[in-house]
Amino acid sequence: MTDSVQQLLEKAKAAAENAQQMAQQAQHYSDQIAQAAAVISGHASGGGMIDPVIFRLAIFVLAVFVGYYVVWSVTPALHTPLMSVTNAISSVIVVGALVSTGVEISTPPQDGENWARWLGFIALILACVNIFGGFLVTERMLAMYKKKG
Repeated sequence: MTDSVQQLLEKAKAAAENAQQMAQQAQHYSDQIAQAAAVISGHASGGGMIDPVIFRLAIFVLAVFVGYYVVWSVTPALHTPLMSVTNAISSVIVVGALVSTGVEISTPPQDGENWARWLGFIALILACVNIFGGFLVTERMLAMYKKKG
């Protein structure tokens, strides 16, 4: 009987030590979170924000990686539907490029108006080339499945 009680006491002691270690780790993590929150709030209260160019560049880089892995993991049987979706996305880009190209230039011109027009024009041309090429590739792929007769 005393052996089983002693074993239970040892197990309880080990469980208490484990709980104490976990509580210390939790305290350490909460201290780190508090320090990070202080840094972030200090950064925001000081008027500092993430530069929008860096933010958009990060989104662009992530989109490139996601697009790369999505396109290269598509089976050949799904390339034609993928091209149709790509054409649809490019048509949305054409609409956005037309809006950007149509920016009215104020008098006197303000910063970014000419950039918006030129970048919109370049986006319009590239999206149109993408749509045209997509239709050509889709037509060619569909021609492979037509019966020759």
